[in-house]
This record gives sequence, C-alpha cells and structure tokens, in this order.
Amino acid sequence: MGPVSASDGTGRGFAADWVLPRPPRPKPPSAPRPQWRTLLQLRRNALATWGEPAYRELVIAGPFLGRQSLLLNEPSAIRRVLVDNAEAYGRTPATLRILHPMIGDGLFLAEGEAWRFQRRTAAPAFAPRSLGLVASIAARRTAAALDRLAAEGRLLVDLLGLFQRLALEIAGEALFSQSLEPYARRLREQLERFGARLARPSPLDMALPSGWPSPAELLRRRFGRSWFALVGEIVADRRARGIEEPPRDLFDALVTARDPETGRGFSEQELLDQIATFIIAGHETTALALFWSAYLLALAPEVQEAAAEEVRGQDLSPGAAPRAALPLIRAVVQEALRLYPPAFTIVREARAPDEVAGHRLAPGDLVVVAPWVLHRHAKLWTEPDRFDPSRFLPGAPPVDRFAYLPFGIGPRVCIGAQFALVEAATVLGVLLARHRLELAGPRRVLPVAVVTTYPDRRPPFRLGPPR
Repeated sequence: MGPVSASDGTGRGFAADWVLPRPPRPKPPSAPRPQWRTLLQLRRNALATWGEPAYRELVIAGPFLGRQSLLLNEPSAIRRVLVDNAEAYGRTPATLRILHPMIGDGLFLAEGEAWRFQRRTAAPAFAPRSLGLVASIAARRTAAALDRLAAEGRLLVDLLGLFQRLALEIAGEALFSQSLEPYARRLREQLERFGARLARPSPLDMALPSGWPSPAELLRRRFGRSWFALVGEIVADRRARGIEEPPRDLFDALVTARDPETGRGFSEQELLDQIATFIIAGHETTALALFWSAYLLALAPEVQEAAAEEVRGQDLSPGAAPRAALPLIRAVVQEALRLYPPAFTIVREARAPDEVAGHRLAPGDLVVVAPWVLHRHAKLWTEPDRFDPSRFLPGAPPVDRFAYLPFGIGPRVCIGAQFALVEAATVLGVLLARHRLELAGPRRVLPVAVVTTYPDRRPPFRLGPPR
C-alpha cells in the first residue's frame, strides 16, 4: 500500500516519487503504565495511552477497572464485533454519560429497535441524489468565504476556525435551507465549552456502573438543557417557515419521513435528538477532516501542487460545484481521515458471552477498536505513519475494509459518510483552485484526542496565490 502510479480515469498518471512526509504523532508510553496514570492520560490525550506494541500486535488483552479489555487490530475479529455479532455489544456507560447530554437518543447512541426505526426513517434523507446539492452548497459557501477573506486583506488565517464556520454554514443550508449565522456564535461557544470542560472522561465516568450518575455527568446534564434549548430555537424557527413536499432540505425530509415498516414518524424529542446529532457530526468532524487535509498538504507541497492542478480549469464560480470526480483531492481527504480519524476510538461493552480472536468475553468486558491505531498498524499498512494519498487513488491495491474505519462499519456505519466526503473534497478543491497553502511559523502540530482528534494548537496558514 505504498506509493503507486495511478490514473484518474483520464489517462493522466500521478507521480509515484513525491516527497511524502511523516507528520508527527504523540509519543507513546515506553513501558506499561499503572491504571491510574492511564486514566489521567485519557483525560489529557487518549492517543498517548497506546504503546508501540499496539501498532504491531493484532490483539492486545489486559485488565481495565476489574474487567477484561481487548484492543482489536485483527480485521476478522473487528468484523465479528461490529458486524457479525453486533447485537451482543453496546455502548459503554462512559460513552453515554459524555455524549447523551449533547445528542440525546439520536442515531449515534440509540440501540436496538429504536435505532433500527431511526435508521430506516432517516435513510431516505441521505440518498445519493442529494450529493449534488451538498457539493453545490459547499462550492458556493466556500467561494463566498474566500471572497470575504480577500476583501478583508487577511494575510494569515486560522484555517480550523474558517473550516468550522464554513462547515456550520453548509450544514445549516443543507439541513434547514437557511443560514445558521444568527445562531453560529452561540453554537460554537457551546460546543467549545463542552469540549474544554465536560467532554473529558473522569475516572468515575468509567468506573461507575450504568445508572449511577457521576458528578461530571450531573454537570453535563445541566449543560445539555441549555444546549437543547438552543437546538429547539433553531428547529422552531425553521418549522415556522413551513414544511414542503417533496422535501427541499434535510429538515423537511426528517419531518415528513415515515418508517416504511410501521408508518410512524419522528416524535418532537426524536427530531431534536436527530438535529443535534447532525449539527455536531455534520460540521465538527468535517471541519477537522479539512484542517488535517490542509495541514498535510502544507507539509507536502508536491502533492498540493498536483491536487491544485487537478481542479484547475473547472467551473468553480459561486453556485457551481466541481464537475469532475477529483480523485486526488478525494484521496487526500481519505488519507487525512486515515492519519487523523476524527472518531479515534470505538468502544463496545459485551452484553452477552462471546469469543473473539481466541479470547472469551463475559458480559461487561470491553472491546476497543481504535481507528487511530488500526490506521497506523505495521501489519496492515506499508509505511503507516507516512502521508501517502496514492493509497486511495484509482488503481491502487484495495484497502481491507476492516482496516480503515473513519466512519465506522457495519449496520452502524455513519449515515452521512458520503455527504462528508463530497463536502470536504469540494471545499478543498475550491480552496486549492484559488490559494496555495503554507504554514506560517512552526510546522509541528500534534493531535489531541478527547472526543474527536483535535490539533493541540491552531497554526496560522498563509493563503498565497496559486502557482
């Protein structure tokens, strides 16, 4: 899976001898740590809890707070837990304590029949026919944002902040056919306050059984009331503008959706939970994917120039989306998602006895599938720490489906995965058509993982003229 010469479908090949960097990653522990130190590190940066054996071994077993824990890198074992026997596993109490106040019982956290109902009901809203609309919105909003920067004469830009605002604008238009600008400041303040103060797991979050609220959980519940009040304002504002059939946006689709099996639609609380889930997942993770893509391209100017060349000559005026498939730009996004997956870990708690990779699991035991580790595993990837978009170009050796999980897999794969890829590739394409990306100042940026994989600082970027 190393550098290859691949075609974009037009007969043009991409170079196989790019200078490909190894972006920095947190230093792992050199020796096993006592559990209390691991718990503290989980609050600071979960990526630094995995030692080098995690990147070489296919299965690592050990105790964690009085129960067995497995870290799985074996594709067949991952398939067993997340697909073949997925009903035997559920979310952990810690996951529910941290995320439920922000997204309620929406698609991400719902389980069993409640999840199946939500998935069946929401699926039509994410049909492939909507991808063109998302691309068009993303192209127009990105062009407008870059025009504003040009008018302001900004020389240095906080790209993470730009991508967060831009992704929120795109999500607002795709979800509601209206701008979220009146709510943007409060939305970002709420999300940043939650991330800084309440998203970090406490030892009691992980140690207490389900149904026993931790002190941090009580604070999150209070925060969640103000968060859902804000989401309720947005929903009420949009509902006042009427519902159309056929749907003009995702909100119309969700309000009018009916379960094809039962004919039931979403209740008001279920609708709020879905909207909260889509606002967070639909802009924060996409913004992070865009940031890491831009950072990696700034470290690899040859790849950046090839990606910019791919998009030149296309109609990128406001209101027009890139018409070509943009295979290299899409591959850059996919490689950024490999190296810096926003969802860096998937944790499941066994609900029934099972056997995985030769290990017997009892109810309450933990299974960890960490895309951060899996995507950098020495037995699954060639030069796994190197930035190499050619892994995902047409003609490259196929990637094992259970070795690459930026959006999860199986029945719970992210419903908006294709939306996110189309949006990110479109935004990046418009940006590269107009600017060359350069880091201003130190080039070292380390990922910090608490809920998502975030940069440890916001490096300024210089947006120069294209070559």
